[in-house]
Amino acid sequence: MIKQILESTEYLIQRGFKKPEIGIILGTGLGQLINDIDIEVQASYNHIPHFPTATVEFHKGKLIYGTLEGKKVIVMQGRFHVYEGYTLQDVTFPVRIMEKLGIKTLLVSNAAGAINLNFNKGELMLIDDHINLQGSSPLAFKGVSDLGTRFTDMSAPYDAELNSKFEAIAKAHNIKIHKGVYASVVGPQLETRAEYRMLKIIGADAVGMSTVPEIIVANHLGLKAAAVSVLTDECDPDHLEPVNIDDIIAMAAKAEPEMIALFKELIKTF
Repeated sequence: MIKQILESTEYLIQRGFKKPEIGIILGTGLGQLINDIDIEVQASYNHIPHFPTATVEFHKGKLIYGTLEGKKVIVMQGRFHVYEGYTLQDVTFPVRIMEKLGIKTLLVSNAAGAINLNFNKGELMLIDDHINLQGSSPLAFKGVSDLGTRFTDMSAPYDAELNSKFEAIAKAHNIKIHKGVYASVVGPQLETRAEYRMLKIIGADAVGMSTVPEIIVANHLGLKAAAVSVLTDECDPDHLEPVNIDDIIAMAAKAEPEMIALFKELIKTF
């Protein structure tokens, strides 16, 4: 993997991806942040050596480099998931590349279902902790200790200072934001009524199919990390209604301006 990381990084440096400060991963229906970036260069995933290729039709497949609020950023417009047939090492490979290019902070967004019935669709949730239900770890491979501490501490995977800033920004801009626990499942099917009940029992406030592997690797690499979920549906097992991916994308797009405002205002503080 080290050889692959070096080859991918060198390709991007030659393309002009030089010393980004902040990495950003944009989730389902949350791609409009790029409209606020002064883009200097971009690379399609299928052109980057050893990079996975996005197979989900509503996920773009570009790595974008430029300036946002005066800071150099590198943005994943579209991410990878285990449900696409990738390994957890594949899914998190871009985080390792961004760190090698120079980022010190990783900001992540996703679309998630609200398990906590006090949360409503269209609102935001700041992730304070998570539950990994994806069946393995992105650190479970031979040679991982060559890239960082094998037994990575996860007592506080989401940076407390970044989360405090997010909360202060939300309050100042009258943006409603919850704080809670995100459970990451494999997917791609949505959950059954019994699964939603289980998730509530074990302490999840929201559920999705991403983010946790990326956050684990960010901690493995010593990056500061924070993540925000856009709550796109309400997962009440006693009154569960069918939902389709088009509804989820539409709700994410509706809530996206508030998420963009949070990210931009946070970056101003760096």
